[in-house]
Amino acid sequence: MSELREVISSGNDLAAIAAVDAGCMFFGGYPITPSSEVMHTISDLLPKAGGASVQMEDEIAGVAAAIGASMSGVRSLTATSGPGISLKAENLGLAQMAEVPLVVINVMRGGPSTGLPTRVAQGDVAQAKNPSHGDYKSITLCAGNLAECYTETVRAFNLADRFMQPVFVLLDETIGHMHAKAMIPTPEAVKADIKLRKTFDGAPEEYKPYGVAQDEPAVLNPMFKGYRYHYTGLHHDADGFPTEEIETCRKLIDRLFNKVDAHKEEIELNEEYMLDDAEILLIGYGSASLAIKEAVDTLRAEGIKVGMFRPITLWPSPEERLYELGQKFDKVLSIELNQGQYLEEIQRCMGRRDIAKLTKTNGRPFSPADIIEKVKEL
Repeated sequence: MSELREVISSGNDLAAIAAVDAGCMFFGGYPITPSSEVMHTISDLLPKAGGASVQMEDEIAGVAAAIGASMSGVRSLTATSGPGISLKAENLGLAQMAEVPLVVINVMRGGPSTGLPTRVAQGDVAQAKNPSHGDYKSITLCAGNLAECYTETVRAFNLADRFMQPVFVLLDETIGHMHAKAMIPTPEAVKADIKLRKTFDGAPEEYKPYGVAQDEPAVLNPMFKGYRYHYTGLHHDADGFPTEEIETCRKLIDRLFNKVDAHKEEIELNEEYMLDDAEILLIGYGSASLAIKEAVDTLRAEGIKVGMFRPITLWPSPEERLYELGQKFDKVLSIELNQGQYLEEIQRCMGRRDIAKLTKTNGRPFSPADIIEKVKEL
């Protein structure tokens, strides 16, 4: 994606534009603040591109329709905010078990329940790790600026097809509604980088969609193309038929983990800002990182050596890099628009309980001054 174009847009609109540029052909969803603009924009763009956008009767039907479209072989998207993810949870678990690729954009707002619909939060980070019950390995990306609302949505479609499962893209109210200039790849550059899902082209009687290596995803040919398989949320065998056979069930769940864990290098993406000579480490993500970066610049001008680590892929977490940073820095500050949902992961990865934190849950974003004041306390 070396070719760039300049646009003036909002984060939500850029996510919708990215989906269409990435080859998305179906959107199923329901309006909810602060994500509604994703649906509004893509409903204008998709018909012109030969696709379809459907406003369903509720969030549950929206994700169900998107999963069904994906089963037909097209790239599919749903978008919502926290309460909508809660409603979609059962079907997201179905997509994890049946290994149906899907991109889910969650524009986070204050919670729990209906919370603060028009205010910012990062309270869905833990939910994105396990949005449905059971054992599986989530993939969650988190945009930290306007350009990433575009690039991370594109990346999500490629990862969904590569790993055959739902992939989350977290925005939040601040970044979703922010309207400014961004440099994003051209549609031609995006198309050149598209990685399509694998298909089986042998004899139909030899097709076993779930009969794959223990570190690889299922190979699901598009429905209505001559290849038959059973589609279920139950534990299943190589053909997709339900089973309770002990080893088959164990290997299935192990594979849902292994297919991600064995290929983390394809998924992990981070930003490191002024870390080389830093003495204090700040960790944050999403829109909060914009205030963190400005605070780093201000503190540096005052002679205080701080640096930022920003995970762009939140799940699976960059645990090896976090461990390394935990060994390097004595003073670490975690900054989140929640009560510390990712802090628990940072503590686990670093093997430390002495991580300082700065949190905010009143629906207002961080200012650089908030962060500067906290760093000076350290």
